[in-house]
This record gives sequence, C-alpha cells and structure tokens, in this order.
Amino acid sequence: MKTYSIIGNNSEEIDKIFQEKEYLRDDVNPEFVISYGGDGTLLKSEHKYPSIPKLFLRNSLIGNLGFRDSNEIILEKFFANLLIIKKYFKIEAEIKGRKIIAVNEFSLKNKNPRHSIRFDVYINDKKILNHIIGDGLMASTPIGSTGYYRSITRSTFELGIGIAFNNTTEQYNHMVLKEDSIIKVVILRGPAFCYVDNHEEEIVIEEGDEICIKKSEDFLHMFA
Repeated sequence: MKTYSIIGNNSEEIDKIFQEKEYLRDDVNPEFVISYGGDGTLLKSEHKYPSIPKLFLRNSLIGNLGFRDSNEIILEKFFANLLIIKKYFKIEAEIKGRKIIAVNEFSLKNKNPRHSIRFDVYINDKKILNHIIGDGLMASTPIGSTGYYRSITRSTFELGIGIAFNNTTEQYNHMVLKEDSIIKVVILRGPAFCYVDNHEEEIVIEEGDEICIKKSEDFLHMFA
C-alpha cells in the first residue's frame, strides 16, 4: 500500500513523514487512510472512506479506540510491516427504506425533550418489551461499547450487539445480543429522531414507523 489520504487537524508533520517515505497522497482513491486525532476523527474517516484500512494516530487525550502505543512506535511498526489489518463489524438501521450504518452506535431519541416517546422492541420477530416509555434506545457494536453505551450502562462488551435504554419510566436492563440478532423497534408515539455515530444527518420518525437494526455487511478495517 503506497497511496494514502489523511483526516485530522494539524496533520502536516504526519503528512511530511509519509511523503519522505515516498508514499503518495491520494485523497480520491487511497489504499489506506491515516486518522489523526481522537475517536471522532476515526468515525469521520470511516464515514468519508468506508471500509478502506485506517491507521489510527492520536492527536487527542480523549478517546478509547486504537493503540495505546505512542505514534512513534506505531509508525515504526507500520513502516516495518509489523502491523496487521483487523476487521470490526458495523451495524445498520433500515428506516423508511433508507439504510444508515454505524461504527459505534445507533441512537433513537425523543425529538421534543419535553415529551417521552413510546415504542415496542422485537428480537428476531419476537416481541420482548412492550410499550416502553422514555427518551429512547441505542444499539452498540463492541468497538462502540466504550463510548455512549458505557455512559448509559456503566459496562462494556466484546462480542455481540448491545442494547441500552435511555431514561425510561420503568427500569429495563441493558442487553447484549448475539451478533446475528435482528432488532425491530416499532414507534407507538413520537416524534423522535435517529442518527448514527457522530454524523450530522438525522432521520425524523413518527408513530407507526419501524426501525430494523442488524449487523452490517460492511466492516471497519484498522491496522493493529
């Protein structure tokens, strides 16, 4: 792999290192992408260049993903071909004929903070929770479980899909489901909106709308 792109602020020094190693900058069709920043920069990198391998270098003290080694050690291993590419599964949500894909998590929230929403939850076509009242729900991948999911549940997980409930009137335990589970959420009262990761795009949903959440066929590929 000799062509790369780079995402992140103040990345001129990293860019210079790769050019001195005779790598070629290609922001249109790179073979790999350098993500220089924190967790949010990695999500932005994957959103812009889905499934292209990411080399995650830190320029932030805040974050849970990626290496614990210094950037210098990571680069030394990269140039010595000592890193491998690992795959991390994503999840997708289908809503109103549209599909949105998450590296970390899918979030369903009440559109008006003054009013709760109501919804049912099905797992593999079986209703498991009836008429939940609250601010919403989120579904997380293992790689995303150290973020928003952890802030709600105070826990993380390494396998499966995690489901957590946000400020519900009744106490519902979070769940970690098998990776191939299909989650359906039926909105009984809205309005609500949903989004994935830190993307700005959001979809407004109303009473009667359904959301189908499952493992995506797409993967995040990262050097490790």
